[in-house]
Amino acid sequence: MIRKPSKAAIRRKKHWRLRHRLNGTAERPRLAVFRSDKHFYAQIIDDQAGNTLVSASTVQKAVQSELEKTNNVEAAAYLGTVVGKKAVEAGITEVVFDRGGFIYQGKIAAFADAAREAGLKF
Repeated sequence: MIRKPSKAAIRRKKHWRLRHRLNGTAERPRLAVFRSDKHFYAQIIDDQAGNTLVSASTVQKAVQSELEKTNNVEAAAYLGTVVGKKAVEAGITEVVFDRGGFIYQGKIAAFADAAREAGLKF
């Protein structure tokens, strides 16, 4: 019998490998993203202090009211602009991008491009 690991287990392993290399500091915090089947989440984290500096998700009513659907590329792009604007207001311009083990295409790439256009550098 073939024992194949689940996609979620493979993603967790990829994320562990990424997090082994990436670390957010006060000067350059980590922009972590997670996507579920229904929603998209993003946080800017200072790993040294253990603090979340900025966060946004499609679960929030202010973001959700602007979107028709919360699980497509357009929603990810809108969330990227929201996170970028919040980060610039908080004085954060440079971040380390943590894609969370997800492949850099589709929603993740749209989020990253929108965050860059909003003023973040990574």
